[in-house]
Amino acid sequence: MKPALSSLLALAIAAAVMPTDANAFTSRSGARVNPVDDVVFEVVPRNGKGWDVWCAAGDYARRELDAAWNARVFVVRGRGPSVTTNRRTAVHFTLNPDRTGVSPTETSSPNVFGVGNNMTVRQAFDFCMGNMTML
Repeated sequence: MKPALSSLLALAIAAAVMPTDANAFTSRSGARVNPVDDVVFEVVPRNGKGWDVWCAAGDYARRELDAAWNARVFVVRGRGPSVTTNRRTAVHFTLNPDRTGVSPTETSSPNVFGVGNNMTVRQAFDFCMGNMTML
């Protein structure tokens, strides 16, 4: 009986610390953004479009984290399963590459999410403005 009770308690604690839809940040494009830890956040896009992911990263960095427009947003982990939701696709970002061990690289396309790819918060946020008609 005790192992079952321990498992239930662990499951309840895990559920309590996982972000829910009610407390997730919703970007201007409708993507969800959840903190993974104190330096990494996860973008869970509505669709697979690269501009949607970058828009959400820039929007979250600016409005939720109060990052400067010229701060850089870095990919920590490319497309993969969400760790904060049950969605199949999410991308992890940070504003602090040194704290995550990420080395900056050139971003060649908004559809490329290689570790270290980055752009300014303004560049990422601009994907929200340029693609609002696509929503």
